[in-house]
Amino acid sequence: MSIYEKWKEIAFEERDEASANKFWKDYCEIEKGIYEAILHNKEEIIQGSIKELADKYKVEPTYFMGFLDGINESIYETIQLEELTEISTIDLRIDFEKLYYNMHEAKAHWLYNLQEWDNILTEDRRKEIKKEYNLSKTVVREIKIGRNEPCICGSEKKYKKCCGK
Repeated sequence: MSIYEKWKEIAFEERDEASANKFWKDYCEIEKGIYEAILHNKEEIIQGSIKELADKYKVEPTYFMGFLDGINESIYETIQLEELTEISTIDLRIDFEKLYYNMHEAKAHWLYNLQEWDNILTEDRRKEIKKEYNLSKTVVREIKIGRNEPCICGSEKKYKKCCGK
């Protein structure tokens, strides 16, 4: 069983609601610690084996795989998580703006509110990214053509008699 499969098994095993809440609360604290270290040190590039990196961030390799699962969409070149073992070497280059955006997407307020972001992105840039995220979730209604308005094809007929049939 790959380390990624172990992560999925641990993360998504059937539990009662209280156990699930405890698991995710504990995992979010672990994840927060990893991000605090990365942001504090402005680590744009993360290199090493899964085991070495898990030791560096003081987590189990399986939980480090959970971190990789979460950050995989915020790096310049995604990695095939299913193929990784503890001795696999990875070379991640983090896109911090995309990461900040994706943290909003995941509603991970415990991550996008970290004070360590001050070292990475200006407050104005963080506000812009949040605004971009909010705009991406805004539904824009298309302009509705009335039945009796001129047809959009330019035929000068009413829409209901032309393209609206």
